[in-house]
Amino acid sequence: IEHQLDNGFTLLLVPTPGDPNVAAGWVAKVGSVNERPGITGVAHLFEHMMFKGTHALGTRDIDQDLEIIEQLDALRVDIQEEEIALDRRYQLGELDEPNDPAARTMRHQELLEEFDALLSRQSELLIKEDFSRIYAGEGGSGMNAFTSYDVTVYFINVPANKLELWFWMESDRLSNPVFREFYSERSVVHEERRLRTDSTPIGKFQEQFEAMFWQSSPYGWPVVGWPSDLEGMTREEALTFFDTYYASNNLAAVLVGDFDPDEAIALANRYFGRLTRGARPPLEPRTREMPQLAEKRMVAYAETNPQVVVRYHSVRDGHVDEPPLVVLGQLLNGRTGRLYKSLVEEQGIATAAFGGQSGFKYEGMFELRGTAKQGSTPEEVETGIYAELERLKVELVSERELQKVKNQNAASTFRDLRSNFGLMIQLLLRESNRGWEHINTDPAVYEAVTPEDIRRVANAYFTPETRAVAVYYRRDGDQEADDPLLAGLSDEEQQQVRQMRTMIAQMDVDALNQFLARAEQMITQAPPEARDAAEAMVTVIRQRLDELEGGQ
Repeated sequence: IEHQLDNGFTLLLVPTPGDPNVAAGWVAKVGSVNERPGITGVAHLFEHMMFKGTHALGTRDIDQDLEIIEQLDALRVDIQEEEIALDRRYQLGELDEPNDPAARTMRHQELLEEFDALLSRQSELLIKEDFSRIYAGEGGSGMNAFTSYDVTVYFINVPANKLELWFWMESDRLSNPVFREFYSERSVVHEERRLRTDSTPIGKFQEQFEAMFWQSSPYGWPVVGWPSDLEGMTREEALTFFDTYYASNNLAAVLVGDFDPDEAIALANRYFGRLTRGARPPLEPRTREMPQLAEKRMVAYAETNPQVVVRYHSVRDGHVDEPPLVVLGQLLNGRTGRLYKSLVEEQGIATAAFGGQSGFKYEGMFELRGTAKQGSTPEEVETGIYAELERLKVELVSERELQKVKNQNAASTFRDLRSNFGLMIQLLLRESNRGWEHINTDPAVYEAVTPEDIRRVANAYFTPETRAVAVYYRRDGDQEADDPLLAGLSDEEQQQVRQMRTMIAQMDVDALNQFLARAEQMITQAPPEARDAAEAMVTVIRQRLDELEGGQ
């Protein structure tokens, strides 16, 4: 059931009798692609800020709270002038580091001290985690949000008899938000960036590769934002962004569960109906990607297994060529896919190989990855990837192989929509792009893909001049990368094993034995592609037990 409010807000309802919980979520049709240089990361920052409360939630004294926020904004203007002066000196080579405290003027230091004092005063007024506390007290669970290139999504499971609470809470943070702790939250996001990008084996290189691949498109900057933007962004700039993209005509909500649709529509009109329409429609990104005319190549040395990434420019979501590109990716992907069979099982030059199509709202790409086996090189893996692509350009895929992939795709789509939560997320994502109706029409389009379609798109998009390649070599002296336990694992899996080692270092023998039992059970339940990582974690626990028991 679709219901459109007078202010442009869209409500989608999927009643499923018998379930006492309702998967409830809403989407702001905005992501990092809607930003501009200078405020990159603001969409993701707002995901954080939307949990900071409202006039009614999150504070003991709203009047004092708002007064302090106004004073903080005024101080930031003066502090920013000092920061600009330091940055200018840094650019001229007069300073080694623009954030060096020793280089600050006396006025700069006094402003910072006054700013910190105001933050301390404000912290005494705040009720931390007030939003989640209220939901949890009423039976809500799983409250979270995420930001991507194209969307920002907020979701939770609530008991069916608490649906009015959800309407009030969500509409209140949209109509009466108070972006308190804005400047300290910038630092939180900066730290998140450090953990996810700067501190991972190839995070910084992946970010550089993105910027290299996208010449002009806003998909070239990271969702989390550039560090200089996170440090310099003002609350005024952020509020202008919010007023444009969090207006009622740019929002949609989905409810899936056991509820009365008429009651839900009445609640939507009462609560979401008080939101205001934007003064002007949100603008779509104006800058499109320039046609790539020559191959781009990046070589990096990192604490990782040698590997290669090959990426081609392709098409956006909804383009007529996307279904055959998606199906082509499924032919290559997975343990039964062509890349794994050829590079891992037959040639024995790789420990992992996969790839596929990613159609975003305005652009698209097709990416392939392969990790070299010990004794092989990334270049050999790269050559093997190209060979499989050439086969697709020349040979028609058999009807049997194609149908197998279509069946797997249909089964995967069914699994995604089987749960209330999965259906809710899929409806939000589709509504924010081409419209929710395509959840019903897309399966037939993918089922209609022919072998000739596969060969046609392979020849159209997999050309040397439209690709970018990243080759990763192991940094000399990286002994940890030689650890056989990590061989064949992805960078994310390797990071999980390293974190496991750090965590279990604090455990005693009894705790480790309990943890080992759970980890061994995890192996039996893990999908095939995750089994190697699960087994590595079990080995880590056993090694630590041997160390402790041997020392007793």
